[in-house]
Amino acid sequence: MDSNQTALLVMDVQGGILNNLNQDKEDYLKKVQKAVDFAHQKEILVIYIVVRFRAGYPELNPNNKMFSSIKERSKDFSMDQENPLTSPVLEVTKNDLVITKKRVSAFAGNDLDMILKAKNIKKLILTGIATSGVVLSTLRYAADQDYIISVISDCCADSDKEVHDLLINKVFPRQADVVSLDQWTNESKE
Repeated sequence: MDSNQTALLVMDVQGGILNNLNQDKEDYLKKVQKAVDFAHQKEILVIYIVVRFRAGYPELNPNNKMFSSIKERSKDFSMDQENPLTSPVLEVTKNDLVITKKRVSAFAGNDLDMILKAKNIKKLILTGIATSGVVLSTLRYAADQDYIISVISDCCADSDKEVHDLLINKVFPRQADVVSLDQWTNESKE
């Protein structure tokens, strides 16, 4: 597939989420940076997806078990553009996009799908934190929208290794190609 029809999604790799990761953060970030560098080299669009909310968190419904606790515990996800907890932790270049979401899926509450269609993107390469959160939700939505999907297994992370492994090895292969970073960079060179 033509590289200009492909996008690399770097999802929730931001301070407020990375801080909760139970694995070697530096090793994980090196892998994601390698994927981003490779995408830039191949002229693949890089899109950073971050979760942010307005002051006072009006988007958060108390019925939402996952997000309602954010409002009480911190201001980690305030919309402030300078907030390091809501900004991508990797350097964003001028050709990259940063898209804000309001829920788990990268597609929730934003114009990601419109941008992908406007740019004629047909293939999505998924990376992010958490495998059981944004990666799973985005994969399911993207599959329903008929995108061609790859998941870079070692550029996804989850606080629960057992859940990560189950998704990567059993669930995701039903709707996506699951590859390692080395496989993706080597296959894409051909």
